[in-house]
Amino acid sequence: MTNLPEGLLKSVKNYLNITWDDEAGDEKLSGIIARGMKYIDRIAGKELDYTVEDKPRELLFEYCRYVRSNALEQFQTNFQHELLSLQMSEEVKRYEKAKNTDI
Repeated sequence: MTNLPEGLLKSVKNYLNITWDDEAGDEKLSGIIARGMKYIDRIAGKELDYTVEDKPRELLFEYCRYVRSNALEQFQTNFQHELLSLQMSEEVKRYEKAKNTDI
């Protein structure tokens, strides 16, 4: 099974109302989560923390919901504003950090 941050699989299952134990289903969902993390990290331009209640975690949960509903192609369209906002926010943080280290 894919190595995910501690408790993330359980949290995603809770969000998706998956209340049963299914090893094959957990493995499939773990793959979905891992792909979602890579997708969102690529947009943000860095590895994000999905263990804290913040925008990256929210987007990951929604990504998983869309994939499980066979509607991944609609995720980017429906969350375009949030994805762009995340991208810009991370770029501003990188700019501020670079500006402060140049002094």
